[in-house]
Amino acid sequence: MITEQDKKHLARCVALARQALDSGDQPFGSVLVSADGRVLFEDHNHVSSGDRTRHPEFEIARWAANNVPEAERAACTVYTSGEHCAMCSAAHGWVGLGRIVYAASSRQYAEWMRGWGVPASNVRSLSISEVIDGVEVEGPVPEFAEQVRLLHEERVRSLG
Repeated sequence: MITEQDKKHLARCVALARQALDSGDQPFGSVLVSADGRVLFEDHNHVSSGDRTRHPEFEIARWAANNVPEAERAACTVYTSGEHCAMCSAAHGWVGLGRIVYAASSRQYAEWMRGWGVPASNVRSLSISEVIDGVEVEGPVPEFAEQVRLLHEERVRSLG
């Protein structure tokens, strides 16, 4: 069940996605929250640097591995504007992070891109549960998914 607290963090993810778009990157943003509700780390996409692994969910996993005691990681929640890709799901699982809440699904993203005539990626789109077991996953969240769609549409239109 999506709570008001979840919505607050998803709103921040959308704001981070907007920040990424405004800086010339793909609009994705993510937040890591502790069991007691503290924001521990947040980031947005940095793939325009040329390093296509610079996803915010992957950065969260790296940061957590170095800064959150292993015993506390499973109680953390990762909020994100878009469902984890396979790379980010695997990193999440390897590090042992907990619950994932996302605004828009990988399936939605792929449908949007297809509808806008963007060629499909050569990396297969898998749901989080196809990559890792035992993690609570919630999403998509319609009110935020629409905001995320609009950001991606803006990016695609800006690329011509």
